[in-house]
Amino acid sequence: MRNESTSPQTPKRSFRWGRLFLIISIVMGVIFAGVGLGFVTASYNTMPNLQNDIRPAASSQIFDSHGTLITTVHSVENRVPVPLSKVPQNLQNAFVAVEDARFYQHMGVDPRGILRAAWSNVTGGGVAEGGSTITQQLAKNALLSQERTMKRKIQEAFLALQIERQYTKHEILEMYVNHIYFGQGAYGVQTAAKVYFNKNAEDLSLAECAMLAGIPKSPNYYSPLNNLKAAKERQRTVLEQMVKYGYIDAATAHSAAEAPLKLASGQTNNDKSNKTAAYFIDYVVQSLIDKYGADAVYKEGLKVYTSLDLTMQHAAESALTHLPSYRKDANGIMQPQGALVAIDPRSGYIKAMVGGRGDDQFNRAVMAERQPGSVFKTFTYLAAIESGMTPATSISDTAVSFGSWAPRNYDGRFYGNISLRYALEQSRNVPTVKLANQLGADKPLYYAQQMGISTLVLQGPTNDRNLAMSLGGLTKGVTPLEMASAYGVLANQGIRCEPIAIVKVVDRNGKTLEEHSPQPKTIISEKSAYIITDMLKGVIARGTGAGAAIGRPAAGKTGTTDNNKDAWFVGYTPDLVAAVWMGNDTEGTLGNITGGTVPAEIWRGFMTKALASTPARDFLRPQGVSVPQDASTPAHPDDKAAADKKQEDDKKKTTTKQPEKTTTKPTEAKTEDKKTDSKKE
Repeated sequence: MRNESTSPQTPKRSFRWGRLFLIISIVMGVIFAGVGLGFVTASYNTMPNLQNDIRPAASSQIFDSHGTLITTVHSVENRVPVPLSKVPQNLQNAFVAVEDARFYQHMGVDPRGILRAAWSNVTGGGVAEGGSTITQQLAKNALLSQERTMKRKIQEAFLALQIERQYTKHEILEMYVNHIYFGQGAYGVQTAAKVYFNKNAEDLSLAECAMLAGIPKSPNYYSPLNNLKAAKERQRTVLEQMVKYGYIDAATAHSAAEAPLKLASGQTNNDKSNKTAAYFIDYVVQSLIDKYGADAVYKEGLKVYTSLDLTMQHAAESALTHLPSYRKDANGIMQPQGALVAIDPRSGYIKAMVGGRGDDQFNRAVMAERQPGSVFKTFTYLAAIESGMTPATSISDTAVSFGSWAPRNYDGRFYGNISLRYALEQSRNVPTVKLANQLGADKPLYYAQQMGISTLVLQGPTNDRNLAMSLGGLTKGVTPLEMASAYGVLANQGIRCEPIAIVKVVDRNGKTLEEHSPQPKTIISEKSAYIITDMLKGVIARGTGAGAAIGRPAAGKTGTTDNNKDAWFVGYTPDLVAAVWMGNDTEGTLGNITGGTVPAEIWRGFMTKALASTPARDFLRPQGVSVPQDASTPAHPDDKAAADKKQEDDKKKTTTKQPEKTTTKPTEAKTEDKKTDSKKE
């Protein structure tokens, strides 16, 4: 009876609660709509008039870590406007394909494009064109600041709609191609055509059109005068977009991608001979342009506070003057080239950066992906220590084959059973490969990636998951900046701090636009970092890096690649880590130079000056950690007779021995043979 009497009332209560919820929802909706409408109205009312003059330009200033002015960044706009009739149809199509595929269909704002870009951000897939239309970009660059706020985005949308009402698509595209920034101080397609190809815009080929259309996404990075490799990759993306939207066919795109490009020398824009920290400044300016746009950097009076230490920078520039001079290449650039990057391992602050001799704008410190050679061995030995081995653990230095690949030592000798410490100090190749085979290739790659190496290829038919990587035989290579950062983890007791160049940016009104502080992250144990550091101290004390000794506790590693194409020294103290690289930009050998000669000497010269006012101190030993003595180091490693006898004995032992088991597939072994048959150091 009780249930029968109460059940008829339940729907009424539900109905009352439902009505109340509906009323509350309507009220909240009205409130939010009112707030939103008010925000939009305010944004619209504060929007600039299309006829307003842009406020007077102000130069930006870049300061070092002590507040000392490094340079003032300003630009007189180098622009020669041309009618759209003088812009090749291929260039027009390239811009539309890569920047705004629905340019001729939308009315200034493209909801489909916004949804597509939003979905891409959510899924992480990425698209070649973003959510902003060409009209919106014109509105932003010509009439608005570069701040990234909702208010500015709303103003940008309103302005785009207004522009579309007042101008034809033909006129909008003409204004866009004449206004956009292409790097190298070039505004507009006519100036860009002259700067990059020394020809008028109307004479550009399809290949040149595709290259120019790809530059505005990141003008300094995709400039072919700065980074030809990245520019070519971007050119290929533009051509693929043109195929996708039916402007050209695949065969035409392929021909254009393979077509040779005759670039202008750019020497008038590239003179760095009298410019302090030129490569670092370019690195900072590129980062700012990518984030805020060129107008913000050149016209809006930013104050940029950086991590650079001018005293250390001068020491770095002085050290790089000791590069030998062999020849000038086809572009008039002296070879070999070099790079040096120094980082405070406790903060990640970049204290010094030199990206070359100063006769071009290619910043090898951050853009050159070069084979690391034996400096990459450290990750294999770290994986061994993290797996429970010690510096005294024995490893066999005897002949071995993996499929068709038989790795060799630099000196062609074998020493039998040796310790991990000795193998690393003397940079023995065969024991390192055996160690990697025992651990598996993925472990060293894991630590390299966690410590900051982002260029590793882990998937696909050609990748780094093979034994060749233990000797530095990589698919792409590494940059000096990332190698310095990775070794910084060892210097900082296993803690990684991302490299930081820009500490704070303030606009002309005193508003802080961004500020960065170290974000430490533990990557490896403090114990492992100390043990590897202790082993790397031996590289300088009695190993291949003896030329880097600076009279204070320091650790480091040499590296030299096949045919002496690349030579490295990466080393550190508790206060500073620095990577030195040298090599030819294209093909060519360094002769007798190895990582233990000129690079080690350059590192020594830099560190001696850079740390002159810093008291010497040793690396802090973690409590309870002891480093075992090595019992397996050869008694007479330099005794030629003993070494030759040991080598003969090893050959006899291995004539009937089957190759050791390896995780490397036969096809990968062939790749390793090609990459590392004569690895140095």
